[in-house]
Amino acid sequence: MIRSLAVAALGVSLLPGLAVAQCNEADKTALEALDKAWGEATQRGDRSAMSSFLADNFMAVNIAGTVDRATTIANAVTAAELARTTPQAVTVADYYMITCTPTTATITHRNVTPPAAGSTSGPAYSRSVHFLEKRGNRWVAVSTTGHPLSDQQQLAYMELDWNAAAKRRDAGWVERNYSSFASDVSSRTGALETKAQAIESMRTDKRTLQSLELSGLNTRVEGDVAVVTGVNHVKGTDADGKPMDMRVRFTDVFVQKDGRWQVWATQGTQIR
Repeated sequence: MIRSLAVAALGVSLLPGLAVAQCNEADKTALEALDKAWGEATQRGDRSAMSSFLADNFMAVNIAGTVDRATTIANAVTAAELARTTPQAVTVADYYMITCTPTTATITHRNVTPPAAGSTSGPAYSRSVHFLEKRGNRWVAVSTTGHPLSDQQQLAYMELDWNAAAKRRDAGWVERNYSSFASDVSSRTGALETKAQAIESMRTDKRTLQSLELSGLNTRVEGDVAVVTGVNHVKGTDADGKPMDMRVRFTDVFVQKDGRWQVWATQGTQIR
């Protein structure tokens, strides 16, 4: 089934209340690079580098309260020292959403921590929100907060991961994230595919997906089952190289199994 990729659209529903001021692309690139460098310094426990990223009045806010700059740095150094003796999974940040004015910026991203080696569980997901100010012509973080993702938020991000996999024809994503008893109804042919067939369809897809936009995303969770619906506007070229432009209304059903959400069934219908 065709998936869609629309970080901006999901950002509105996932992050209500964030400022809407826009950065130019150069600003966003620089701020994302700064955030990643800050994250790498934190994982290394590099006290000097971390000090350069944090304002003197920096505060980290979490459910337990607030932590000041000195304690934040000390905690990171301790965690890095522990990781060197007991290797830990490396957390990766992705799906950046950045807004800014000339002197303030907000950086939001997902965090993905892989499961321990040999575990059948899925990754651990959370989201971070960093607030920065430009001081002396240099960006520094003044506050940060974060929280684990709800099931609804995890599923919304999972749709993004699925979309990205379709764009690069990543059959491995299907193999990892479809349940063993999944069914996939093609939006193009109406054919019913098993997991094995869906993997092969992804691997041999000859189309080129150029533009994918999502609208009307709705996520419902009831116990260990979830339903996500929406509309995809897909543009690209088909297997013969001819232009392709279609809208697909989809229903995805997920089941929580082995500690993670897996695709149970998916179906799409082309609409005008």
